[in-house]
Amino acid sequence: MSAVDSSFSPVADFAAVKVRQQAAWSTGNYAVVGTTLQIVGENLCEALDLRAGSRVLDVAAGNGNATLAAARRWCDVTSTDYVASLLESGRARAQAEGLAVLFQEADAEALPYADASFDVVMSTFGVMFTPNQEKAAGELARVCKPGGRIGLANWTPESFIGQVFKTIGKYIAPPAGVLSPALWGTKERLQALFDGTARQIVTTGRHFTFRYRSPAHFMEVFRTYYGPVNKAFAALDGERQAALLGDLMALIESRNRSGDSTLVLPSEYLEVVVERS
Repeated sequence: MSAVDSSFSPVADFAAVKVRQQAAWSTGNYAVVGTTLQIVGENLCEALDLRAGSRVLDVAAGNGNATLAAARRWCDVTSTDYVASLLESGRARAQAEGLAVLFQEADAEALPYADASFDVVMSTFGVMFTPNQEKAAGELARVCKPGGRIGLANWTPESFIGQVFKTIGKYIAPPAGVLSPALWGTKERLQALFDGTARQIVTTGRHFTFRYRSPAHFMEVFRTYYGPVNKAFAALDGERQAALLGDLMALIESRNRSGDSTLVLPSEYLEVVVERS
């Protein structure tokens, strides 16, 4: 879907989509993949120029990469997700480091906090997957105080991960009327989502590099632990599974820059800092 195609279909059933998505992200163990993305949370906290004592909300936090990064900077952090097992993983990580963090189950489209409750609201590869994008963006802005900042890390449409989801979409049709999550990785869509609530939006193109023992190792990990990929394979018969695997391996090989048997694969993402009006 192109960045300019931003109209919602009236047939979109967001509630049903959310149930399916929650089941997908609860499958496997995203924490196995999420932990490798820690540097993204650290970089986002620096981009946000966090100050000790700031009230910080991490939305769709997964197992807490950005959460821990903010807590290490002595912020007062609340970490939320709608998958309880991921919050438990984040809680264990925080306890291991002796970090005081409040963990709470919450829906990114209906955050249980009063208006202007937080100095900083952030999400790394999380809120971008909400089915109702306008509602989610509105919630981020609502709970952020005027003059506060919203920080995001979003995969771009042409990134490796963006293309993984596009490849899966060839085999399993995306939900009707629901926009591509990768649109959060475009300046145009961000401007539309935060129109009227942002004083300014600063975007920086970055790359996260996946590093695995081999392309086959990457696929093994993602097929086992990354819920959306796990669910995609489970929904297909053997022949279609083999075809999907072949397409994904071809994509991986085309972007692997290791030059040896290992995997070194950069995936572009957009680092976003929204200043709340």
